[in-house]
Amino acid sequence: MEQQNLTSVTEFILMGITDRPELQAPLFALFLIIYLISLMGNLGMIILTTVEPRLKTPMYFFLKHLAVSDLGYSTAVGPKMLEHFVVNQNAISYYLYVAQLAFFLLFITCELFILSAMSYDRYVAICNPLLYSAIMSQRACWVLVAIPYLYGLFLSLIITFNMFTLTFCGYNVINNFFCDCISLIPLLCSNTHEIELTILIFAICDLISSLLVVFVSYLLILITILRMNPTEGRRKAFATCGSHLTVVIVFYGTLISVYLQPNYSHFFDTDKLASIFYTLILPMLNPLIYSLRNKDVKDAGQRLWKKMHKR
Repeated sequence: MEQQNLTSVTEFILMGITDRPELQAPLFALFLIIYLISLMGNLGMIILTTVEPRLKTPMYFFLKHLAVSDLGYSTAVGPKMLEHFVVNQNAISYYLYVAQLAFFLLFITCELFILSAMSYDRYVAICNPLLYSAIMSQRACWVLVAIPYLYGLFLSLIITFNMFTLTFCGYNVINNFFCDCISLIPLLCSNTHEIELTILIFAICDLISSLLVVFVSYLLILITILRMNPTEGRRKAFATCGSHLTVVIVFYGTLISVYLQPNYSHFFDTDKLASIFYTLILPMLNPLIYSLRNKDVKDAGQRLWKKMHKR
């Protein structure tokens, strides 16, 4: 058993969110609606920020790539999870599991650092408004999104490769609804200390470094806002940051609850709830938060709708 080769595992069985038959249909309907709203919202945000001339600013450039990240990891997870509600046994092939894990890690890592880039953008806009155009040039914006994509790809390949070069015991049932590295570790026969340490180090470094940028940016923003005399100026500055800060708090909170706790303290039902939130619900909420609280996005949507209606 200990010597069973990796290639003997040809598929994995995802247990999904629940095994109660009476909940399958209502949960399928609920998560289908959530995924479709997420899909339409993020695609809409990408289209709006691409075609609308008034949204050709750094803030909306980052918002477009945030939508790309949301769309990326929610689509990597959502359709396969929905399949579990309509099939008796939710099997996923070995290579599809590898692909889903790789894409999930890529886009979730991108989201972390794009949120950091957005906080830096807000810092420059509020604290250095006269130099904003010079600092947040088109080249600088592309660098700030290219780095997360390249680093996310590197991290995804490193963890996926290290994970799938280890030996499985032959047991292939995973107590989760998507392909996550933490759920895969109990299935390994090899010594998992190295891969667990690798995941923990990357998780700590990525979460802390990106969160540090957010914290420092908002600390400087808060200091600048408090120095503002007119109440209207303060209100406008807070409104500018409110949507982004809401997303940051929810996103980082759920990630920390899953990835920065010791392995022995993981409770998979609790982890599932947190995972549902950041893989499916938050990608749905992000475009709603930014569009409902942003007059420019709403106006751009109305203009695009009128143009389409005239045609």
